[in-house]
Amino acid sequence: MIQQLDMTQPAVAEQVLRVQLPAYRVEAELIGFDGIPQLRDTAQTLMQAEETFYGYTADGTLAGVIAVEKQEDVLHITRLVVHPDYFRRGIGRSLVQYALESVPGIRKFAVSTGAKNGSAISLYKQFGFAETKDVEVAPQVFITILEKEVN
Repeated sequence: MIQQLDMTQPAVAEQVLRVQLPAYRVEAELIGFDGIPQLRDTAQTLMQAEETFYGYTADGTLAGVIAVEKQEDVLHITRLVVHPDYFRRGIGRSLVQYALESVPGIRKFAVSTGAKNGSAISLYKQFGFAETKDVEVAPQVFITILEKEVN
């Protein structure tokens, strides 16, 4: 089940953190870079985030989270995390599908991920995202920007 999360609640922010940190640790190891900003988040920083968060609950537990931020008619997917215990169950796919369908008035979707994160890039491409550029965020560490135009 996917629902919007009330990030003003400390307990909810803590739940998100319990999903986010292990997920980003896996990505950090995959891309060989532990400077991912979301690894430094706290419950307090999550509570102050301007994004809209949606959570996927499985077995009564928050298993995945997607966060989006609308800027005019562009929806940016700012976070997509699935707890490693729930990898390969279609949770990330369900969250992306939900985000693509839930916000009206969007002309374009945008997301970035580690250039070495082939699983994430493949997931976004399955939804019609196309790679637009790679950006070096640290020496020899690149993120890939992907975008999807709405027809």
